[in-house]
Amino acid sequence: MTTNDQNWICIRVSAACEHLDTLTAIMSMIDNALMIEDFSDVEKDLDGVYGDLIDEELLEKDRTTAAVSVFVPEEKSPREAELYIRARIAESGIDAEITTSGIREEDWADSWKQYYKPIKTGRKLVIVPVWETYDAQPGELTVLMDPGMAFGTGTHETTRLCAALLEDYVTPGCSVLDVGCGSGILAICAAKLGADHCFACDIDPVAVRIAGENTELNNTSNVTCAVSDLLKSVPEEKYDVCVANIVADVIIRMAPDIGAYMKDNGVLIVSGIIEERADEVIAVLEKNGFTVKGGKRENGWYAGVVTK
Repeated sequence: MTTNDQNWICIRVSAACEHLDTLTAIMSMIDNALMIEDFSDVEKDLDGVYGDLIDEELLEKDRTTAAVSVFVPEEKSPREAELYIRARIAESGIDAEITTSGIREEDWADSWKQYYKPIKTGRKLVIVPVWETYDAQPGELTVLMDPGMAFGTGTHETTRLCAALLEDYVTPGCSVLDVGCGSGILAICAAKLGADHCFACDIDPVAVRIAGENTELNNTSNVTCAVSDLLKSVPEEKYDVCVANIVADVIIRMAPDIGAYMKDNGVLIVSGIIEERADEVIAVLEKNGFTVKGGKRENGWYAGVVTK
């Protein structure tokens, strides 16, 4: 698809109609201009003149499945958008099909790399794609990333916000929990900042494998990666800093349980939250005993810091 000489990638997610609201919420985190396909209200047994006005093709549509599409400019890292969507769909537990179009399949794996360059996320941290070279300046900490099929390259606002906040709250010798770790980027950032031990977990085995590979790339052996769903497990350890770059609905569901994983006066960094839902998320966290400590906003995204 080309508009005004700009190349666009279409990311389409389809699932049972009952999940349409969730699909729309997830996709709107990429852009509010969505194309929604929902034929569940099309009646097959219309009679009289109204039946004649209904296109036969509409009557043949699958009325049990809905789809939501978003169009991303090629230079805006559609690959990152796709990985973000895949991660959020996995966290939601929805059985969905995700497809991309507007680019040849054989080009998709590598075409996005031309737009992925070293990114400084805060005062010290610089995220560097493994295929790029970067000469670190005095005081900078480089984090090598090969995201593969996992979300987390540093180009997305939520990742940058969390990495910047980690610089403020990770202290030498502390312990860090990264919930929904994706590529492992935030746990590795914490290790580079001096954390003694980091536990990175995700419900997606592919993400955990990639996080492990990125841990090896960065020689951060103090980062442990594992498949885990904190909503269904019992804490074996308490942490000084917890970070959850997930999605508003999951953070809300975690609110009653995440405190059990935190030390007294521990810090929780949450993101993956569009600004319109920031107050809702904060209200739920406060209801569950957390106190707001700070936050950052960028391009319609919010990352908050609370203490228990």
